[in-house]
Parts: sequence; structure tokens; C-alpha cells
Amino acid sequence: MESSPSPTSPVSVEHHPWDWWRNQMPITKNWTYLDHAAVGPLSAPAAQAICRYAGEAESQGDTMWPTWAGRVDELRRASAALLGTETDEICLIPNTSTGINLIAEGFRWQAGDSVVLPEGEFPSNLFPWENQAARGVTIRKVARQGDVVSVDDLLAACDASTKLISLSWVGYASGYRIDLERLVGEAHDRGILVFLDAIQGLGVFDLDLRKIDVDFLAADGHKWLLGPEGMGIAMIRRKHFDRLRCGNVGWNSVKNAFNYAKPELELKNAAERFEPGSANMVGSAALAASLDLFLTIRDHHGPDAIASRVLSLTDELRESLLERGITTRQDAEQNHRSGIVTFEVPGRSPVDVRNELLKAGCVVSCRDGGVRASVHAYNNSEDLSRLVNAIKA
Repeated sequence: MESSPSPTSPVSVEHHPWDWWRNQMPITKNWTYLDHAAVGPLSAPAAQAICRYAGEAESQGDTMWPTWAGRVDELRRASAALLGTETDEICLIPNTSTGINLIAEGFRWQAGDSVVLPEGEFPSNLFPWENQAARGVTIRKVARQGDVVSVDDLLAACDASTKLISLSWVGYASGYRIDLERLVGEAHDRGILVFLDAIQGLGVFDLDLRKIDVDFLAADGHKWLLGPEGMGIAMIRRKHFDRLRCGNVGWNSVKNAFNYAKPELELKNAAERFEPGSANMVGSAALAASLDLFLTIRDHHGPDAIASRVLSLTDELRESLLERGITTRQDAEQNHRSGIVTFEVPGRSPVDVRNELLKAGCVVSCRDGGVRASVHAYNNSEDLSRLVNAIKA
């Protein structure tokens, strides 16, 4: 069991990072919250940013617009810092589906092109590609080996017609984490681009795009990033800007965006060209405030600190469940594990288990025939014990 500071001790990010973070999460006063793979709770900084915006909009109106625009810039900078990329490669989006459609609809397909993806992807990373069939694009779904997404199998499904591999970094139901560095390297060796649905891994696991040359990426901010729904992040490599048709354009897409009297359709030389209109000011402020929690931990404890913490907790949960005869779907190798632990309780349906756990103050989800607990870095051993004891009861 982990040790916590005494009630009279100061809780600092340097010495007690996880207690420091837990103090930023009001949800812990009401619930044992283990459902971050569905919708994460708002962090206190995010909630405060929303309240601040509402007060400003109510009392000051658009006199605050320059300040709000500055917070949008803050989110762009924080997102770039989190991903190890440049701000001009960041596109702010309302959700992951929008980010995927930017690529699927914007790519200059030719009849006979193909896209490869694993079977069992979340619909957001399936339908936009299937929607390209009308343009002559073939979708190849690669069978999983149990819960494993095999890099070898994905590559074997590719041929000269394959333009792109699209997949989730972490499986939403299994929690299986792909060997992303190998996949990207070997795909690029074959001249194939990679799109990453990063929603179940971003924030928890370090992704330095200076080292792993992912071509396109999208992720909502309302799960592991502890931000509001309706605000997310996409990344489009600068070298691919002109490879995509900007099909959804508006006043903000162009270089001289505020020249309303003499508008010229000259697209920005940045991923911001894909943000056609007014920004989600309140969502941007809230997500930027939440990302600061992640960046603060990284600054003090290194880029792998959050992942190490989460994997330590999920290992602890796995062992506690095994002691009670409950097996999980976690992979045998830790480098393929994530914050998701999916399990089944013998003799009970997942829905019944989920409802009983809710009565006991524990929040989880049902996915793919199992009960899914998704553990964050601010959770602690007491949270895990409460969940296991409720299952036992």
C-alpha cells in the first residue's frame, strides 16, 4: 500500500505528486471514479476555468475576446508540449470523430486505394474510412489475435495500394496498447502513412512525436485528459498540409483572417486552416487548465511518471482481482498494458456488476462483455480496495 502525507504535512507536487493531483479532483469526495476511458471527471482547474469564462462573458461580453483568444493559444502551446511537436501542427477540434474525418474526407484518394485497420475499432475509427467506399477506397479489417493487435498482421494486410493504416493506440475495451514505434517505422519503410486515434492513451503515456513520426492524430479531451466534452486535439504533420483538401473552410481558415472587407481564400500554412470558424473559447480554457496538471507532473518527475503510476495501480488491481479468482484481459507484457482493466465476475452479468458497484460508490463501465475499470494517476490503493471489496460483497 502506498504511503500518504500526514494531514498536517504540505502536499507538494515535488514530494507527493499523486496526492497533489488528487487534491485537484473534487470527484474523489463523492465517488471512487474508475471510468476515465468513458468520460473523465473535470479537474478543479478545468471547472474553475469554465466558471471564470462564464463570469467574464456575463459581465464583460466580448471586451474579453483578446483574453479568451489568448487562452486558445495557451491550449495550442500546451498540446504541442504534450506531444513534442510544433504549435502549427496542432488543430483544435470538437471531438475525435471530427479529427478522423479531417483526414478521411480530406485525403486525395484515387480509386483502388486501400486503408488498413484492426477489427473491433471504436466506430469513430471505422465509419469515416468505410464512408470512402463511394470514392473507390477499399477498407481492409485485420483480425485480432484475441485482444492483441499484431503489427505483423497489419503490415501483412498492406500492399502497393495501401495509403494509410488507422488504429487506436489503446483498445477501448481490451486496454491493449500497440507497439506504436515499430508500427510507424515499418509502415513508413513501405511508404504508408499512419493515423492514430490516441484518445485512450494521450496524457497517460508519453508520446514524443519528435521520436515517433505519427502522421496524423486525434483525441478528445474529455476522457483521460480530464477536460470538458466538446474539446479535443488533432495533429497534422506540416508536410501533409497540402496532401489534404480543406473541405470545411471559413473566415478563420485563411492567413488574413480578420480582413472581412476584402477576403481572400489563401489558407493558413498551419493546421489551424482546418478550424474554419469561431473557437470554443470556454472549452479551450478548460482543457488548457487541465493539461497544465499533466505538464506540471512531467516537468517535476519526467515524461514516464504518469504511465508508471497508472501501470503500478493497474498491476495492483489485477493482483487483487486474481486473489479472488477473477481474471482480467490485461496483456501478459506490461508494455502492452494501459490504464484499462477489463474483467468478468463469474455468475454475474457485467451490467449487474456495474450497477451494484455504482450503489457501492464505484464508477466503472461495461464494454465488450466485461466490466471495464479505467484507472488514473490520481486514484490510489484505497480506491482499488473499495472496488475489490465491493465486488467481493
